[in-house]
Amino acid sequence: MAARLGFIGAGNMAEALMRGVIARELYAPADIIASEIFEGRRDYISSSLAVNVTADNAEVVKTSDVVILALKPQHLAAALASIEDSFRDDQLVISIAAGITLDSLAKMIPKARLVRVMPNQPCMSMASASAFSSGRGVEKDDLATVREILEAVGVAHQVEENLLDAVTGLSGSGPAYAYLVIEALADGGVLMGLPRDVAQSLAAQTLLGAAKTVLDTGEHPGRLKDMVCSPGGTTIEAMKVLEDAGVRAAMIGAVRASAEKSRQLGE
Repeated sequence: MAARLGFIGAGNMAEALMRGVIARELYAPADIIASEIFEGRRDYISSSLAVNVTADNAEVVKTSDVVILALKPQHLAAALASIEDSFRDDQLVISIAAGITLDSLAKMIPKARLVRVMPNQPCMSMASASAFSSGRGVEKDDLATVREILEAVGVAHQVEENLLDAVTGLSGSGPAYAYLVIEALADGGVLMGLPRDVAQSLAAQTLLGAAKTVLDTGEHPGRLKDMVCSPGGTTIEAMKVLEDAGVRAAMIGAVRASAEKSRQLGE
């Protein structure tokens, strides 16, 4: 693991990654530095995580072995324009800026080894589903470093860069699909007389439990579904309603639409 970790940008994703690597003891707080333009945010990150903070992006680059670009994509080019000469060949740069390709990064950063990452919002709850792609000069040890950092907040898979749009459609946008399902299930519980707080808790825990069962058992979700659907029972009756409504096709279509939009934004 590299000796010093830097973040350009200290928003929610960066905070989650810092919390994760500190909790997993991959980096000590003293070995982390983050730049942030807002003083109040710098004060919060410093006081809550005990990491080093600065308003100077160049300071992060000059003092770090691994640099994570944790800025919104529309702000990345401007932030890098004034510090592009600060990067070094011996650095690993990890970008979590959605839609910014490795080729685009290479033009903005003339030196350093490059990796592009697509995390998702549950990173903030240490339950992220991330994918990453390697770019210029990346070595085996670099990929191990990226995987360790990402797995400190969830699961991570290496994919070819041309598949990151599909990752965006599935896990990048996926939490929104899940929140919609939780909300709808809770509404159904309220319709049938449950208090709102009870219905929401049951709905959320049900999705959490189902997801954990898939991950823990490795079973195909269709097989697990069949285990719940007793012949002539309540669940198979409900499944017919969902199939008649085209829920399965709608979910597949949602992933496709999001992936295609991601591809268009990256062109």
